[in-house]
Amino acid sequence: MSKVVMQREQILPLVKNDSAPLLFSSQQAQDEWFQAIREKPSYQGMIAEIREEANRLLREPLLEIPFSRFTLFRDRGLRLDYEKLYFERRRRLNTFALMALIEREQTVYFEQLQDVLWAICHEYTWCLPAHLQNSPEMDTGIRLSGIQTSYTVDLFAAETAFTLSELSQLLHNRLDPLVQKRMIEEVNRRVLQPFLQQQEFEWETATHNWAAVCAGSIGSAALHLIEDEEVLATILERVLRTMDCYLAGFKDDGACTEGYAYWQYGFGYYTYLADLLLTKTAGAIDLLQGDKVQQIARFPQKCFVHKHHVVNFSDSMPTGTIFLGLMHYLNKIDQGVEVPEADLRAPYTADHCSRWAPAFRNLLWFDETKRGEPWANQSTYLRDAQWLISRQAPYVFACKGGDNDEPHNHNDLGHFMLFADGEAVVKDLGCGMYCEDYFNEKRYSFLCNGSQGHSVPIINQQYQKAGRSHTATVRNVSIGNDVDRIEMELEHAYDIDSLQKLKRTFTWRKGAHPSLLLSDFYQFSEKPLSIVERFIIPDLPLSSTNDGIVLEGEHKLKITFDRHLLEWTVHTHTFFNHFGEEETVQTLDFAVRERRLVQVECQFTFL
Repeated sequence: MSKVVMQREQILPLVKNDSAPLLFSSQQAQDEWFQAIREKPSYQGMIAEIREEANRLLREPLLEIPFSRFTLFRDRGLRLDYEKLYFERRRRLNTFALMALIEREQTVYFEQLQDVLWAICHEYTWCLPAHLQNSPEMDTGIRLSGIQTSYTVDLFAAETAFTLSELSQLLHNRLDPLVQKRMIEEVNRRVLQPFLQQQEFEWETATHNWAAVCAGSIGSAALHLIEDEEVLATILERVLRTMDCYLAGFKDDGACTEGYAYWQYGFGYYTYLADLLLTKTAGAIDLLQGDKVQQIARFPQKCFVHKHHVVNFSDSMPTGTIFLGLMHYLNKIDQGVEVPEADLRAPYTADHCSRWAPAFRNLLWFDETKRGEPWANQSTYLRDAQWLISRQAPYVFACKGGDNDEPHNHNDLGHFMLFADGEAVVKDLGCGMYCEDYFNEKRYSFLCNGSQGHSVPIINQQYQKAGRSHTATVRNVSIGNDVDRIEMELEHAYDIDSLQKLKRTFTWRKGAHPSLLLSDFYQFSEKPLSIVERFIIPDLPLSSTNDGIVLEGEHKLKITFDRHLLEWTVHTHTFFNHFGEEETVQTLDFAVRERRLVQVECQFTFL
């Protein structure tokens, strides 16, 4: 069992210490710190972004969230219309809170802050409608007592509790007593008491970001608000047990198979709790020690490919920004965590969900003495995730094995990407638009989720299947100065009885004009009906040559193949990305003419 798990009796004496407040040693220290960052040149860009957003929001009214928006997911499975208003409120909350702390003399920010705090305390629920199916909040039975006896606690209810609890501490001497009372009472009623009194929530045994965010937020809120040490110890016992489940979702290589954005989200909240707990217990409980946690903390330096472009397997965005505060903090704990270039810093408005904890800590944990560097050239094999990432600026090759039951899973065993200066020339579609069907049995009908939207074979007109039994087996990996090579078996990715073997080999030759040789070896018990080698490419022109075709992007990519054996076609598709924006992509298909052929090769060369 991980050392993250502790019994209540072990925790109790550790939270009885008379340590300093969790964020600042005194009110004077807090005031002096905010005054200091107003005057330091290194903070001016960050503060200017917050001030600019505050000025925009001063021109915008505090909007109601109408019932018609709330029921859109229940009635039509649509999320974005409600969530836009919900997150805009959180943006107002964060922005006016930060400005009220930074520019205390500007009373308009504080007035707006109290208004949005009051509005949030009046919301019917702090959860998103998409997380309320079959919940007490959606139960239409009438209770004459008017008392709701149970509550759903999702990511955003927990985050809101964390936010309000922390603001109650930072602003306790300025908030109107009525606002302060409502904040604390609502955090207790909606989140802390349900966590104490209701049976175990589903996310408490999850092995992905939900566990870290929900437990991290609840634990942080409790540390800020709960004065009864026995109650606090009871909450922390469950929180630590959940954090143990979160860590169990990682293997020893520290890879976050959900993708970089979910690493930043989940491990961020793990770290926020770890820091508060370290202070509360005077260093006795330290969640950031250990080899596995160290490897998790180092994941970003492995998954970025060029500047802000990332390897976006699973439900990951193709680009990411850096919470510099978080990375500076982790580097302080472990100097093996690389500090990236300051240009990759997440702008204040980059987080479309407007989360308080990272927004505040991007200021609080920022270290002006740390100078970041560009991502170094390196080849990394993440053995447990079965990811190979070869970064040789400006070119990058990445591929994956794994299984088709990963968190935020895509059916993508044997999938690969090629980049030049961050431009994906063989690409992953990343995260699609979240809606009801995206997370039910229709999930793999979406282009970005099913294997039809990945650079993997289509055999007998069948795609890869979802499930833990559908897995890749990596047989050989070699990393060298000039050549990287990986060999994996993919026959179990498909439910095709006659498919006895599918061995995919990638040979990546580095250099001024690097090339990737892809070789697929098939073995069947009977002649297959069809074999199609599919590649996902941007919506760019293609030109033909004697021995192949050329993708005419900013960085040209030549694909060489045997025209006698393969017949190529290209088709254009559209899909909706995570933000509901329509994107266009091409599928480049190579049909095998002679299906008795057992080996297919294609070479991708940057010109």
